[in-house]
Formats: sequence, C-alpha cells, structure tokens
Amino acid sequence: MPTSARSRRITIEDVARSAGVSRQTVSRAVNDKPEIDPATRQRVLRVAQSMGYRPSRFARGMVGPRLTTLGLVIADVLNPFFPEVVSGVLAAADERGWQVAVYSTGSALERETAVARTVVDHVDACVAFLLDPGAIELIHRSGMPFVLLDNEHRPPGVSGGRIDFATGMRHAVGHLVERGHRRIAMLDDRGRPDAGGHGTRHSLFLAAAAGHGLPADEGWVFPAANSLEGGAAAMDDLLADDFRPTAVLAYNDLIAIGAMRRARDHGMRVPEDCAFVGCDGLTLSRLVDPPLTTLMVDKELLGRAAVRQVAAQMTGAATGETVIVPRLVVRASS
Repeated sequence: MPTSARSRRITIEDVARSAGVSRQTVSRAVNDKPEIDPATRQRVLRVAQSMGYRPSRFARGMVGPRLTTLGLVIADVLNPFFPEVVSGVLAAADERGWQVAVYSTGSALERETAVARTVVDHVDACVAFLLDPGAIELIHRSGMPFVLLDNEHRPPGVSGGRIDFATGMRHAVGHLVERGHRRIAMLDDRGRPDAGGHGTRHSLFLAAAAGHGLPADEGWVFPAANSLEGGAAAMDDLLADDFRPTAVLAYNDLIAIGAMRRARDHGMRVPEDCAFVGCDGLTLSRLVDPPLTTLMVDKELLGRAAVRQVAAQMTGAATGETVIVPRLVVRASS
C-alpha cells in the first residue's frame, strides 16, 4: 500500500472502492447483516482486512444501542469565547442523551493533527474549531459526522457553522462613521492568518472601510496577540505610529479591552479621544469601564446548531452551513 494511504485512517469509502461495491454493501458485510450474498461478504471482508480497515465507533454503534460520544475540539479552555459554545453543545447533546468529550488544542496549530487522531479513535462524531487542513481532512475522511466551526476555508463536503463577520464589520464601521470617525485602526489577531497572510476579519475590515468611502490600507491594521496583554501592547505600537486614529476596532473583545485600558493609561479619554469596538460579545465586555461596544455573537446558539447538524448527519441527511449573524451592541466606549 502506498505510504500516503498508510498516513491516514482507511475509510469505508476506500474499502468500497477497492472491492468494487457500494458503501452500503461494505457496511452490511462488516456488521454481518443478512441482506448480502455470502461470497460478496467474504470478499469484502478480505479486502477490508488487507487494507487495515477499522469501522468507526459510530458505525459500530449502529449495530446495537450504545451511548453516543460527541467530541468537541476547542482552541483554548482559558479563552472566554468558548464557555458559551461549550454550554450550547452540552445542552443540545444532553437533550439527545449523548455524552461530550472536550479536547483543547491550546491554540497551537501543530497540535491539531494529534488531537484529530485522538478524536477519530475515541468518539462517534465531532464538532471542532480547527484551522490545520490536515487535521480537518483526517476527521472528514474517517466518515464520522463532523461539523467544522468558524473556519472561512471550510473544505467542500464538510458541514460547518460560520459567523457572518462581513455583515458585522459593515455594521461596526458604519456605526463609527456615523459617529464622525474617519481614521479607524484595526487590531488584528496575528495568530489566525488566512491564505493571504492576514486574518479574515482584517480583510473584511478593509472592505467595510472602503465601502464607507474611507481610504483604508494596510497601514490602518496593527497585529495583536489574542489576549488583554496583546491588546495593550498593540495599542502601544499604534500610539508610537504616525497614524493617529480616532477609533479602534479590534479582532475580539479581549484585544479591545486591553487596548482601551492602555489608552486610558496614556491619559486618553474614551470615547472622546478614541472610541473602541470589539467582537464576540463576551460577558466581560459589559463589565469594564466604560462598557465596550461589541459585535455580539450568539455563541450558545452556534454550539446548539452544530449538534443539530451532527444529529441530522447521523440520520443520513445532508447538512451544509449554519450562519450566525453578529448583532452590534452599542455601549459607552463608542
């Protein structure tokens, strides 16, 4: 067998292709169903054994009753974005009598494939925040029900849940323009590059600014680590630059809050000297002083919708994409 074939888990589609039969025939053979010719069963089983095929936990579970385990892969358990997503997944899974196993990649791209391998071997279905194409392909090729969240580069054939930040950015930039701002900086998460070398929200911000007639370019965007401290450091960089914005739109609330606090450390008034807008709608955003204007994402709904997609896949239904549209919540920071 070629090395490339051994580097991933053999799927039921691989066996069907090699044996020259349908996916359903392979399923009947490995599950010892009566609706199959005995000679065909033996041939399919020989092919499956020679290829090293192991039926997924989900496929084996279809033979008899067994508790379904849903794997949930998140980036960082300390990131306050994820608890509400986890809450939505847990609630929707509990309604179906499923158990949930939570895995964290620690926001490390190099760990995603290792986590994906663990998921494929230990759960029946998966909801995941992943960026690495190899990790995504590994889970997809396993044949288990799979929903990929918050990835603008979702591969064909993979179901997903997406946050419509294109609409959100237009609303956020429009709000700032209505308040009289013409120089708006963006603090972008330097840890989530897309194929063009920048985060997706970076591109959406520039498009939204241009749509409102602002001469936005790369000089309006400053990289930031995804944390309060990262936002503060990015604000230092911004204030040391010749570009003097009257408003700052951040990749998320953590970065926005860190930047806003650092601006006040420098004696700046918020929003009189500089307005701030975040993204995600964390609980923390309404507790800071001044309360932060933010693009509110219904994170619990995102988790619940992902579980519904998994449940639909388990019945054989095709699922595509769930879209969550952020809602602009205007507070005193802008």
